[in-house]
Amino acid sequence: MTAPRPTTLNQLRESGWQSKTVKDELRENFLAALKRSDELFPGIIGYENTVVPEIIIAVLAGHDMLFLGEKGQAKSRLMRALVRFLDEFIPYLDIPGSPVHEDPYRPITRAGKELLRTTPEDQIAIGWWHRKDRYAERLAPGTKFADVIGEIDPAKLATGTSMSAEEALHFGLIPRMHRGIFAMNEIPELDELIQVGLFNILEERDVQIRGYPIQFDLDVMVLFSANPTTYNRSGKVIPQLKDRIGALIQTHYPLDRSLGIEIMQQEAGPDPGGEFPVFVPYFMKEVIEQISVAARKSKYVDHASGVSARLSIANYRTMVASARHRGVRLGEKPAVPRISDLGHLPSSSLGKLELDLMGAHQMSERQVLEAIIAEAIKVVFEEYVDRHGLDDIADVFSKGVKIEVGDMLPSAEYAKRLTRVPKAWEKAFEVNAGESQAIRASCAEFVLAGLYASDRISRSARHGRITYET
Repeated sequence: MTAPRPTTLNQLRESGWQSKTVKDELRENFLAALKRSDELFPGIIGYENTVVPEIIIAVLAGHDMLFLGEKGQAKSRLMRALVRFLDEFIPYLDIPGSPVHEDPYRPITRAGKELLRTTPEDQIAIGWWHRKDRYAERLAPGTKFADVIGEIDPAKLATGTSMSAEEALHFGLIPRMHRGIFAMNEIPELDELIQVGLFNILEERDVQIRGYPIQFDLDVMVLFSANPTTYNRSGKVIPQLKDRIGALIQTHYPLDRSLGIEIMQQEAGPDPGGEFPVFVPYFMKEVIEQISVAARKSKYVDHASGVSARLSIANYRTMVASARHRGVRLGEKPAVPRISDLGHLPSSSLGKLELDLMGAHQMSERQVLEAIIAEAIKVVFEEYVDRHGLDDIADVFSKGVKIEVGDMLPSAEYAKRLTRVPKAWEKAFEVNAGESQAIRASCAEFVLAGLYASDRISRSARHGRITYET
């Protein structure tokens, strides 16, 4: 049975509790986790040999950190994950109305110091602060000095409090996170005046509010995030602030497609079952992730902006939803996603791709997306097919064969429509489609879309139906 926590200062001393800085606290807990071989960042995929070792070194070194990377690279998630390495609870002086959770042995405010000087220890109340409350995060655009540093409180001045008194101040997020972690996202978008305030905190651990010097010995770990393009642009971040950030942690997109698929499945949730189950063939997962890979390489997409992993996640959910819709309407269980389900991807993709105006010229966002999807299908298709046999299929189409497909076409119809090309089909694509009509329908569309992406057959679309022909 766990002993009750001390509720007064004298009980706290008798318990043997020792105060330590937030960085020492993180370091000790990190070392303990390393010794136990714990998984340090559950749910973070693909950073085990690149980003995570750099974070470990930075924490052990006691550095404030900047996470530098394009959007959708888990920067915020990594910063938030550091909270789990704080002690579950820490004690603080329970002073009514105080916004600061002060170290019981080393208070920083005048009220805290006065309490220790004038009150017997058995009458000084101790509260306990949970680690989940010791983290605060702010997005830079729109942030004001008062939000993160503080401001003179007019209401307190109206009650007669002197403007030069500490009691007249309203504390911002950073003083309130004394003994905790504060994170500022997109630091290049932060006003220069606030950057100067952050520089003072990193360098001297004190701040000034309206000329009133607050000689606080602030104990706070400060984290930042930024996009490389804006961070490295001259004048966006003051040199003094850059110089005081202890460690730069460079993030990245998945280094191979299989890792991207792992992330996509984890964030999108497992393949859905329930009353209307959906089974997703692996090649369809590869196509969805390859769309993001192709977008990141596309000359039509702004590389400075990046292409978030959220594109794959949203597209995967849209594809599954389209297949489920068909399954419900046609009574197919399980429903199996097809290439024609990708016709709904504009709803989950438009707005997530920022065009390069020089590269895209007169192309619309939808046209860019269609080109990227075609490229992704082609890449995955060429990895699967035996090239021997593709000419046979193209030859069949040259004799006037037309095959119509669509996201609401029953799977049984595909078998009828492919009766004239069975040998070429089996030779060209060996994916072990099994006996399921829905899976074979999905495979059939994949082959047809791959042939079209490889410029072997043509395609036309009308009212949700797609026709493949010579």
